[in-house]
Amino acid sequence: MQTNEQFNKALKICRDIFEKKLKDYGAAWRILRSQSITDQIFIKAKRIRSYEIKKVQKINESIESEFIAIINYAFIALIQLELKLTELVDISNNEALELYDKYAKNAMLLMTKKNHDYDEAWRNMRISSYTDLILMKIYRTKQIEDNQGETIASEGVDANYFDMANYAVFALIKFDEQKQNTK
Repeated sequence: MQTNEQFNKALKICRDIFEKKLKDYGAAWRILRSQSITDQIFIKAKRIRSYEIKKVQKINESIESEFIAIINYAFIALIQLELKLTELVDISNNEALELYDKYAKNAMLLMTKKNHDYDEAWRNMRISSYTDLILMKIYRTKQIEDNQGETIASEGVDANYFDMANYAVFALIKFDEQKQNTK
């Protein structure tokens, strides 16, 4: 299967979960400040890394579900950057899905460009490296947030959210390939 097909397959799984949670909760995340979303992604990435190091988990939720959450929260963060902070839920589920699709498409376009330039280097990386890179992007994002969004020589927080999402998608692809190889 081609990378773009695998990427789309992983994003479809993420979108399906996002849509189901929208039906359950609405767009309650609209009240979150960007720092809170960054911290939520941090929690997910730390749980993944904890499992990778300890090889034991006490909560019966898959590591794949944490990567899915990272993707979905990264897109939520990008939506929040566009719409700005609000004190109430001010968009419909359909509007939220349209914005989600916009950022998923942009993530795909970015991945396609980088994948061309890096010649699919991600395929030879370990899932644990994606976890570490996501954590690094989180720490970068936290620093930029602490600097009120100001950067001197770096991309902004949006670029970091896209990278977090794309690394998490690569992890999902790798997990899927591992499952396919064990069949």
